[in-house]
Amino acid sequence: MSVATTTVAVTRGAEGFPRRAFTVDDIRRMIEVGLIGPEESFELIEGEIVPMQAKSVAHDRVKNALTLALARAVGPGLYVGIEVTVQLARDILVEPDLCVISQSVYDADPKSFAQPRAEDVLLLIEVAVTSTAYDRKVKARLYARHGIREYWVIDATERLTIVHKEPVGDGWSSVVTHPADATLACSAIPGFTFRLADMG
Repeated sequence: MSVATTTVAVTRGAEGFPRRAFTVDDIRRMIEVGLIGPEESFELIEGEIVPMQAKSVAHDRVKNALTLALARAVGPGLYVGIEVTVQLARDILVEPDLCVISQSVYDADPKSFAQPRAEDVLLLIEVAVTSTAYDRKVKARLYARHGIREYWVIDATERLTIVHKEPVGDGWSSVVTHPADATLACSAIPGFTFRLADMG
């Protein structure tokens, strides 16, 4: 019997202990041999596997309302992705809560992960309840670095939306926080507007 083997890079964490850095190819092989099950939710952040938490009612209410609003507004050739897996680099897999992405990205090997170019992604949205710091720091840095044109973090607890625009390096030229009664819009998606306050 042969067993699939994986070669991974070894790095050292802040405390000095060795850590193994995985690639997307490593993750694919682990899925194929059953080391990672279909029910497991995680992201690969610069080689580190980060487990995702179960979603609360507050999170799902916002995500569902946004999904309906986006689905009504997007035109042909676009796809509203709900927790889709997006590969940004050889060691980065993310699962944004919502994204508006070109359907052409999915004209690819069915066994591969979606690998959009920056221009293929019109909008990425993360809905945060307990993950606000992670979404505002780690995810914001990664999305900026990979040229995502617009990124929203919606704090479902505080009912605030932080809109990031104009990525520059690892940061953003524009970061604006909007209250619940603000009307949110995305210039790349004509006809799409959303207000947290309308959810009641």
